[in-house]
Amino acid sequence: MHQMQFKEIIGQEEIKRQLVQTVAENRVSHAQLFLSAEGTGALPLAIAYAQFINCLDRSATDSCGLCSSCRKYERYIHPDLHFSYPFFASKDVKIAVDVLEEWRTMLLSDPYVDLDIWRAQLSADNKQANINIAECHDIIKKLSYKAFEAETKVLIMWLPEYLEKEGNSLLKIIEEPPANTLFLLVATNQEHILSTLLSRTQIVKIPKLPGETIEQYLTGKHNLSAEQAATYSFLADGNLIEAKALAAQAHNDNAEIFAEWLRMGYGNRGLDLVSFTDQAASWGRENQKNFLKYGISFLRECSLILSGADSLVKLPLRTLDTAHKLCKYVLNLNMASAIISELEQAHYHIERNANPKILFLDVSLQLVKIIKFKTLPKGTQYIYN
Repeated sequence: MHQMQFKEIIGQEEIKRQLVQTVAENRVSHAQLFLSAEGTGALPLAIAYAQFINCLDRSATDSCGLCSSCRKYERYIHPDLHFSYPFFASKDVKIAVDVLEEWRTMLLSDPYVDLDIWRAQLSADNKQANINIAECHDIIKKLSYKAFEAETKVLIMWLPEYLEKEGNSLLKIIEEPPANTLFLLVATNQEHILSTLLSRTQIVKIPKLPGETIEQYLTGKHNLSAEQAATYSFLADGNLIEAKALAAQAHNDNAEIFAEWLRMGYGNRGLDLVSFTDQAASWGRENQKNFLKYGISFLRECSLILSGADSLVKLPLRTLDTAHKLCKYVLNLNMASAIISELEQAHYHIERNANPKILFLDVSLQLVKIIKFKTLPKGTQYIYN
């Protein structure tokens, strides 16, 4: 079970300090929008903030974790803590509370979640998620009641981007809320939020987690070597959910395998490429997607090297050496751009259940054309340096 105190949240020390200060100075805005990239801990921060506000014995910097309010918050069963979130409507699921048990189970397992994790929790496959008008009416009804125990009733809405025009029905209650009511909205995409909703909230921008923070987490909690942690941190790009998913997989050496694949293309080593195709086809879909994502990230870093922007490169030391060699002997900017385009297409098709053997063989042949024979796909952006 995950305690939802500030001290349990990875990184984000400056944001925690700001949130604590709003309580100390009695200036908690009644409608706040936590805006962040995925995997930064915005949802755990919102829960920890609500727990801190309602703690019966808080310290200067955190909730106590022991009082009756904290213990209920810890299990997400406090009667004055309400959640709203996108869900997949069906004949049995009309509003968010119909899948509240699944929501609690997911958060108790790990509060760092994204829509894919939530979709998997509900076995929702490719159904469309949204926050519908019935849910908006339920929110208004719930918040019109007096608080049961806490001084402050809290509604945490995760991903308000999934509120369409129905969200306008919430504007009045957000603008003129019942006494001691706090709205915390947690979003990842500002452009998809109703402008009428945005204008009524105070925005709290939550930064991406620094690479070092993710590395420390991976070496400490997942017992990864410093080099493996650095590679996964680089791949995750500030997204702790992504970093955890990578760490949960079998330890692999994407860097070396990917570099060798490029060398096979450069050497036009047909038999090696066929055996690589067989190997890649056996990895399983998630590993295949991660390998392709790794390749895209790696080649973007190579593009920086090729552009003379070495100071911006974030590769771990050993991988950096490999990148420099590839840039010197194998790649140029046009090639890197063309291969990235091929890998992005391959990633798209893997997600849609393409046959991996055919797909990896096709991409391998494209590599040969691009690297060995300098044949770039139509529409390639030519970069002259």
